[in-house]
Amino acid sequence: MSQHHDAYHAQAQAQPQHGNEADPDTPNLDFQGTTPYEDYVQASVLTHLQHPRSDDPGEMVFLVTTQVMELWFTVIVHEWETAAQALREDDLPTAMAALRRSGHELESLNDSWKPLAHLTPGQFNAYRSALGEGSGFQSAMYRRLEFLLGEKSASMLVPHRGSPRVHEELEKALAEPSLYDEVLAFLARRGCAVPRSVLDRDLTRRYEPDPLVEEVWRRIYAEAGAGDSELVRLGEQLTEVAELVWRWRNDHLVATRRAMGAKTGTGGSAGVAWLEKRAAKNVFPELWTARSHV
Repeated sequence: MSQHHDAYHAQAQAQPQHGNEADPDTPNLDFQGTTPYEDYVQASVLTHLQHPRSDDPGEMVFLVTTQVMELWFTVIVHEWETAAQALREDDLPTAMAALRRSGHELESLNDSWKPLAHLTPGQFNAYRSALGEGSGFQSAMYRRLEFLLGEKSASMLVPHRGSPRVHEELEKALAEPSLYDEVLAFLARRGCAVPRSVLDRDLTRRYEPDPLVEEVWRRIYAEAGAGDSELVRLGEQLTEVAELVWRWRNDHLVATRRAMGAKTGTGGSAGVAWLEKRAAKNVFPELWTARSHV
C-alpha cells in the first residue's frame, strides 16, 4: 500500500502544474513551447534588435527610442491608410475613428522625444560617430508618413534604391493619393467646390495650397457658425493631426538644436537648417489659413 502511495505521489509530482490548487486565481504557468504572449508580441525578437556600436551606455536609450519611433510611424501610417480607404468609400465614421486613434498615437510618438530632449553636446558626441551616415530622413516608414501628408518628393526614393522591396513600396506610395487628396475628393463628392485642377493634379508632386480649397474650408466653417457639422468635425480632427505633426517636427528641431547646435547632420543633411524648414510648413495648409476669413 505504501509503495502504491509513493508511486502515485511521484507521478503526481511529475504532472504539469496548471496553477495552484490552493489559489484558483493563479494563472496557467505551463505551456508547450513558447508562451501565447510571446507568439503574439514577438517580444524576444524586439528585445534582441539592439546592437549598440559604441561603449557609451547612453547609446542604448538613443537606439531604443529610435526603434520605438519606427513602430509608432508604422501604426500611424496604418491609421492614415485606413482613413484614406474609408474616405474613398464615403465611410466617414471609420475614417474619423482612425484619425482620432492616430491623434493619440501621435501624442505617444511625440512623448518619445523625452528621453533624448535634454542631451548635452558632450553626451551626444559620445556615440554620435557610431551612427556613421545614418540619419532619420532615411527612414522609409517616416517617408511613407510624409507622403500621406502630401509631402511628396521623388528624390526621397533615391536612398532606398539598394533595397528593392522598400523602394517599390515607396514608389507605390508616391503615386497614390495622400490622405488630404482623399479628403478633398470626399468633399467634392459632398458638393463642395474643390477645383478640378486640384482633384486631377499630379499625385507624385508635393501638395501646394490653393485659394479655392481655402474657400471650401471657409464656407464649411462659416455655414456651421457656432454649431456643429460632420464636415467641421472632419476639419477639426485633421487640424488636430496637423498640430501634432507640427509638434513632432518642432520637438525634433529643439532636441537636435540642443544636442548639436547648427552642425551638419548625420547623413550629410543640413541638420537644424533642414529641420527648421520642415517645422515651418503647415500640414493641410488651407485648414489654417481659412480661419482668418471665417
